[in-house]
This record gives sequence, C-alpha cells and structure tokens, in this order.
Amino acid sequence: MMARRFLWGGLIVLALLALSAFVYARSMTPKLQLGVGYAARVACGCRYIEGRPLKSCYSDYEPGMAPIRLKDDPATKTVTAYVPLVASRSARFDALLGCRPTPFRGTPLKVH
Repeated sequence: MMARRFLWGGLIVLALLALSAFVYARSMTPKLQLGVGYAARVACGCRYIEGRPLKSCYSDYEPGMAPIRLKDDPATKTVTAYVPLVASRSARFDALLGCRPTPFRGTPLKVH
C-alpha cells in the first residue's frame, strides 16, 4: 500500500516536471530563434572571413549562448547554429556580400 502511494506520488512529480520543462522550452523558443540566428552569422564570419577553426568560434558567444551548437559545411561555406529539437538557423558565406543568414521559414511572432 505504501509503495503504491510513493509510485503515484513519483509519477505525479515526474509529470509536473515534464509539463514545466515543456512550458519553459515553449516560452524560450523566440529567444532561441534569435540566438541561433546571431550565432550562425557570427560563426560564419569567424570561420570564413577570419579563417579560424569552428571550435574556436564558441569563444565569440555572448553569455547565455552555451546551449547553441555549431555545424559547418565547407562545400557550401555554410555554418548552421542549432539547439537540438528547438531551433536552427544557417548563414552562408558569399565572397561579395560576406555572411548572409538564410531566410527565416518559421512562424512569425505575434506582436500584441
């Protein structure tokens, strides 16, 4: 009987934690979209304008950008910044125009 109460209590706590994590991630999505776009453009400049290795580009991050990861495609000279399962943006190097972000294809934010 006591084990059953602990099991139900544990399941309720786990469900509340999962719900709060979902709500938090949902509220942070606009900030993460902005952050990955910024990170992609900065990392593209770091990689293709300054010629530094991609791993050194993490040092150019602003505080709070630690969850953002970078991926490099040397064939197309594109750097992609992403937060797994939440947000992703890319920037492509153009010899004439520099690093240009790819157009945003998500849902625009509603302004009240």
